[in-house]
Amino acid sequence: MVNISTINWLFVCGLCFCLGGIGVLSFMPLSSDCICPLSNPLAKAGGGAVMEKVPTVEKQPHDHKDAAHKMALLIPFRDRFEELLQFVPHMTSFLRRQNVAHHIFVLNQVDRFRFNRASLINVGFHFASNVYDYIAMHDVDLLPLNDQLRYEYPSDLGPLHIAGPKLHPKYHYDNFVGGILLVRREHFQQMNGMSNQYWGWGLEDDEFFVRIRDAGLQVSRPQNIQTGTNDTFSHIHNRHHRKRDTQKCFNQKEMTRKRDHKTGLDNVKYKIMKVHELAIDGVDVTILNIMLDCDVNKTPWCDCSGTAAAASAVQT
Repeated sequence: MVNISTINWLFVCGLCFCLGGIGVLSFMPLSSDCICPLSNPLAKAGGGAVMEKVPTVEKQPHDHKDAAHKMALLIPFRDRFEELLQFVPHMTSFLRRQNVAHHIFVLNQVDRFRFNRASLINVGFHFASNVYDYIAMHDVDLLPLNDQLRYEYPSDLGPLHIAGPKLHPKYHYDNFVGGILLVRREHFQQMNGMSNQYWGWGLEDDEFFVRIRDAGLQVSRPQNIQTGTNDTFSHIHNRHHRKRDTQKCFNQKEMTRKRDHKTGLDNVKYKIMKVHELAIDGVDVTILNIMLDCDVNKTPWCDCSGTAAAASAVQT
């Protein structure tokens, strides 16, 4: 039978152990927002896979005070994080080899409507054009591989189409100006930017080509490129993982086949909800959380479910 003195001794030892543990924890330099990385127990034992460290791009100042021209790299974006992680370090290294003064702006659409690439570019232009004198309208899933593709300041003639139909891995028609298009600030303003009525995927670039032509401008493309449609770009979009929103509803098909003379840079409706400064592999990027507004009476196809139109009808 255990006597009372033994029980008391065990109680005192246990109490001392607990108090000692509390005392040690109180001196540990941990804060409430500390997130510690998980350790790999196999690595400690000398076996198993060890995570490879991704090399970072050397950070450089991006005020570009001494640059003759400054390019705002505009990326229309929604739910493409894996592609963004590839895009940022690749493009930064690519452009630094050309000494192109630039900064990356991720135009992140956060509203409930269908994706609107053209409106996002209009918003990005509004945000960046006071500092940057030309823009690159750039798909996040298209990575240039050939250093002969020069992201230079476009000529007086008009926009510079980097991803021309003889180089793009997928689109080869003559009027194609999508993928990667460089536009001078004054030219984008002259054309009143892009149409705001293209909700969902496709055709906004074709309408923009007509704007270029109507403004008396010409599209230039890289010449004497030694690569072709299979090896000029890496197209990293997975069409099985992320399907294009090609649905056509209401009178969308009819309306988006016409030149839009009513909407553009001067009347895009939006709110920038938040501006984030983020570093990806040592590269500073700016993320704009953009909430676009849709007039469902004019473009009801911004929401093919009809929910937005029904809500608008109730409010009116």
